[in-house]
Amino acid sequence: MALSLTKGQKISLEKESGGGLSKVVMGLGWDAAKGRSIDLDATCIMFDAAKNIIDVVWFQQLQSRDGSIKHSGDNLTGAGDGDDETITVDLSRVPANVTTLVFTINSFTGQTFDQIENAFCRLVNLSNNREIAKYTLSGGGKVTAQIMSKIYRHNNEWKMAAIGEPANGRTFQDILPNIVPYL
Repeated sequence: MALSLTKGQKISLEKESGGGLSKVVMGLGWDAAKGRSIDLDATCIMFDAAKNIIDVVWFQQLQSRDGSIKHSGDNLTGAGDGDDETITVDLSRVPANVTTLVFTINSFTGQTFDQIENAFCRLVNLSNNREIAKYTLSGGGKVTAQIMSKIYRHNNEWKMAAIGEPANGRTFQDILPNIVPYL
C-alpha cells in the first residue's frame, strides 16, 4: 500500500519499495475545475551538490541528455483519469554528479491552481507498478506553479521529500529562486 505523504515529509525509497529500486515513474495528474482545459506542465530539474542545474526534462526537452530521465509528453488539458503526464527516472543511470531531482508543475497558460482539482504527484516502482508514495495537493490558491517533490541522494540511497510549495510562473525558469531553498 502506498504511503500518503504530507508537505515536508521524507521517505527512503529503498525501504518503501522493499529494496532494489532502479526505475521509478513520477506521475502527475489534475482535473480542471468547471470543465475548463488547463495546460499544466511537469518538469524534472537535475541538480548537482553545488546547486547547479545539470539538465532539465520538460515539454521542450522530453529526455535528459544522458537518457536517464524521460517525459511522456505535453498534456494540454488534464482530461482523463490517472496520470496526465509522467516522468520516468532510471535511478541506476542518473549520473553520479546529480544529487537532487526536483519535480515541479507550472500552469503554462497562466490559470491559477484554485481552478484545478484532484492534483497529485505519485511515485511508482516501474518494476512492479506498485505505488510507493503519493502526495495530494490541497488549497491550490491563486498561484500558477507548485514545487511538488524532490528525489535526492543521501548516504548512498535515494530518498523522496514532499515539498508542496506554491509559487508563480509559467515555466520552471520562473520559479528557480523558489526551488533553491529546498536543494
